[in-house]
Order: sequence, then structure tokens, then C-alpha cells
Amino acid sequence: MTASDDTTSSRSSAKSVYIDEAQVNQARFQSILNFTYSSTKAAALMLIAAVLALIVANSGAYHEFLEFWESSFGIIVGTAHLSLPLAEIINDIFMAVFFLLVGLEIKYEMTAGDLVNINQALLPIIAAFGGVFAPIVIYSIFNIHFADTAHGWGIPTATDIAFALGILALLGNRVPNGVRVFLSTLAVADDIIAILVIALFYGQTPSFMWLGGVALIMVVLVLMNRFHVYSLVPYLLVGVALWYCVFMSGVHSTIAGVLLAFTIPASSHINLGRFSIWSRSATEKAQKEYDPSLPVSAQEVYLKTVSSLSDVARKVVPPATRLEHTLYPWVYFFILPLFALTNADVSLLGSSFGELVANPVFFGVFFGLLLGKPLGILLFSFLVIKTKIARLPENTSWMHMIGAGILGGVGFTMAIFVANLAFPDAAHVVNAKLAILLASATAGIVGFLFLAIRARADQKRGVAYLSTASNAAAHQTAHSETIEHSKELLDKISSPLARQEIEAAQRDSSSGVTEVVVELGSDQLFGTDSADTTNEVDELRNIVEMDAPGNTRNNADAPGSTGVSNNKGCASKTGASDNKGASDNTDSPHTHR
Repeated sequence: MTASDDTTSSRSSAKSVYIDEAQVNQARFQSILNFTYSSTKAAALMLIAAVLALIVANSGAYHEFLEFWESSFGIIVGTAHLSLPLAEIINDIFMAVFFLLVGLEIKYEMTAGDLVNINQALLPIIAAFGGVFAPIVIYSIFNIHFADTAHGWGIPTATDIAFALGILALLGNRVPNGVRVFLSTLAVADDIIAILVIALFYGQTPSFMWLGGVALIMVVLVLMNRFHVYSLVPYLLVGVALWYCVFMSGVHSTIAGVLLAFTIPASSHINLGRFSIWSRSATEKAQKEYDPSLPVSAQEVYLKTVSSLSDVARKVVPPATRLEHTLYPWVYFFILPLFALTNADVSLLGSSFGELVANPVFFGVFFGLLLGKPLGILLFSFLVIKTKIARLPENTSWMHMIGAGILGGVGFTMAIFVANLAFPDAAHVVNAKLAILLASATAGIVGFLFLAIRARADQKRGVAYLSTASNAAAHQTAHSETIEHSKELLDKISSPLARQEIEAAQRDSSSGVTEVVVELGSDQLFGTDSADTTNEVDELRNIVEMDAPGNTRNNADAPGSTGVSNNKGCASKTGASDNKGASDNTDSPHTHR
């Protein structure tokens, strides 16, 4: 049976789990789930919310719009009560949930993702520091002589991971996976720096009594982790108390989300080595206990067995992973669009555009994001590469790096968040928001067009980059859309040679994620005349055509090749990449490097 047969079989068996009447509804539900885990659609929804806020802010309904967000809501417990305007509920409570998700993503990267291997992570981490340093310098050049605006240096320092990856996702498999990993890791490192900046420089005078309460609650959370408490409910309940103490301490309350995330277990308390044996035994037991002649609700023993199987299977997934997957659609399809709606309201009523931009805050933020971010990212990356501390990601060129650096200037969410904290003067906040919106839009468009031009050149050569993960590999929610799309295409390959190369590269990869690079030449061969290889090329050529319709190739100039890489080194004669250097097979002119 081929790999594609295996996939078809698994999909058929997955469908057969549900009764015929429920399969249509299940398919619809799965479509909704797929929609809510799409980074592209999440970025589009945030953009729509921001545009809507701009339209309302410059209409006659702006006064009512502001009054609505200033309406107070609260809770009363006995004689105590907590009341906040709706806008502050979004910025202080809902955004704490956003920071909780950011903390979980950072923890994932540090425990199972791209920050585990420090050698691989050095390039984006150091680049992130460059992307923070250069904008601070540019902002300070414009504002160093103005005491009331100098404090806004932190505004242009962070990259908006949702928008940046959403824009990159529009290019799909036309950019190498290395670019996506570089940008996402850089954005995560940016977030860590931004969180530290907010905690250290943009809070109020701290209350040591409440900070003591924060420390005490953190001790409780750490002890829960150490004593193997794997239920999420206790963490979330204690997390509410943590948020309140941080809120009262003078440190910005969103930091509570990050602190909570770092204490939630990222491992499973199920012995995974024994689980497969136990689950197989439990499944066989359930099959024997099931009586098709009786209603399921009347089969107590059977229900007890399957309930135990369901409960244990759910606990296999680490609590941090469960929470991240639960929060992702709520954060990116509700909280962040709501934040954009309440914070992107730049009103030009009563003042001209020229008056708004003739301000050192505008120039510092605008050029800090649009020029400072890419310059800092690229300069520090260049130094890292030239000093051989790290190397470019597999299949990634400096043209790709320039495009990624430009996308680093998309600073929407975190930049607006810091702007609200940096200035007590509302006029300066408006200037900063206008600069953020214009710079982020420009960086997004220019970065997309830059990478699209590079992708078009690859398409003309018949090159496509298809990322896929092994069944055992876990990957971040933000990357799942591209990986799943690539998997659908690669599952159509039935050639044993191609499947063997992909599976071997997945085994060699520390993350289980591999990238298939296809480059087809005039001879349409890899360097051998075998029937399997010819069939493999035909199938991969169809994948390229499917992924890039209307694509034309200059076959006379492009040598035929395909490569399967795991970001560890150069491709061998048949395309499988490892970390051992170049292939010893020098007789083939078709090696893709």
C-alpha cells in the first residue's frame, strides 16, 4: 500500500467513526475549525476591524462610539466591587488572555520548538535584538530633545506576529519554510523583549505589598506544577487571583498572563510508552463489551470502558498545548479584532493630516518601524552570518531575508498597546497610532510584494517549497495551515522513492518538519533513468502546477532537481538533506543546493 493509499484509508476510517446522518454536520464543524485556525483569515479580520474603527472615528458617530467604550462594567462581592470602562476591560483583562497565549507560544518554542536548539535559534534571536535596537535609536533621534515624548521609545520595537505571519501565509508554499520559521521565532523573541519592556518601563510606581502577593501566588503555581497538577481549572482559578494582584501592584496587568503561562505544565502525566499498549487493550475490551442489539445508553460496562479511554486519551495532550489550542481562535478571532476596533480609532476631525504628522512622535514611530526594524534585523543577521555564529536557514536567500525584515516592521497590536501606556497626552497617542497604522500597512504591502516577486521568479523556474510534518511531530497553531496544505499535496505522491526520501528526512529532523523543494528541468529527471524517478518527477511536477496555476518555466535554464530538506544542510544527489555536509555523489548535475 502506498502512502497516498494509507492517507485515503485513514480518512475513510475517520469518516466511518460517525454515523451517516452526522457526517455532513461533522464536515461543516471541521470547516469552521479550519477557518478559526487560519492565520490569514485572522489577520484579515483584524484589518477589517481596524479599517472600521478608522471609518467610525472620522464620522459623525465617533462621539457615541467613544461613549460606548467608556461605559463601565464591574462585579460586586459583598462590600467590595471592581468597576472598569469597557475599553479598559479589553486592554487590561482580554489582552491578559492574549498575553497568556503569547506566553504559551513562547513556552512551546522553548520546550519543543525553534528555541530548543540554541544554535538554530541564534540567528532570529540576535536579529530580534537588532530589530529592537535600531528603532529605539531612530525614535530617539527625533525625540531626544522633547521630554514629553522621549518616553515613547518602546513603541516601534515589537513585531505583530499575527499580521506578519498572516501576510506571509498569503504566499503559501511559494516561500521556504526557513523564512516562516525565522520570522515567527524573531516575533516570539520580539514579544519576550516587549514584555520585559512593558514590565520594567511602562508600569506605575509599584506597590510592594501587592508584588509580595504576586510572588506568593507564583510560589503556589510553581508548587502545583512541581506536584504534577495537570488539570487546567486550578491554574486558571489561581490565575485570576494572580491577575488581580498584578493589576493592583502597578505593573501592567497583562504580565499576569505571561507569568501564568510559564507555570502551566508542557508535558503529559501519561506514560506514553505504556499508553499505546493500554489503549489497544482498552479498545479491544470495548469491542468485546459492545452489544449492537442494545441502546448505547443501556450498556453501562461498555460506557465505563470508553469513558476511561476517552479521559486518558485527552490527558495525553499536555495542559499547555490544550489551552493554547483552545485560546487560539478566541484570541485571534475575537480579542485581537476587538482590540483593533477600540484602539485603531485615529480621528482626523478638527485637525489636518499635516498637523498630525508634523510631530516628532509620528516621525520616530513611523521611521522606527518602517526603516529601523528591517535595518536592525538585517544588519544583525548579516553580522551573525559573516562571523559564522549561524547560517541562513535552508533554501533561504538574502532576498528572502530582506522580505522577512521588512515584514518585521508590521507592529500593529503590541505597538498600539505600548503607545497607550507611554503617553498621558491623548494627542501623542493619536500621533503614535497614525504612525503605527501607516508604517505597518506600508511594511506589510512592501514586504509582501518583495517576497511575491522573489516567489514569482522561483515559480518561473518551476520551484515550489512544500513543508510537511511527520505524524508524530507537533507544530505551532500558527504554522498548521501551511503544513496541512502541503501535506494534502504531498499525500498525492505514490512513488516509493519520493515517499522514502520524505520519511527519511522527517526522521533525521529534530522537529519532524521537512521541506520538499522541487525544481524541474528540461530532461525532467533527477539524474537517473529509473521508472520510479520519472514517475516521481511527473507527480512532483503536477504538485508544482497545482500549487502555482498559470506557472511558466524556462526549462532551458533550470536544471531538473528535487530536494527534501530538514533545515540541517545541503541536499544530496537524491535530495535528502542532513547535517553531514554536501553529498559525495558528484556525478549528478541535478543536485539542488
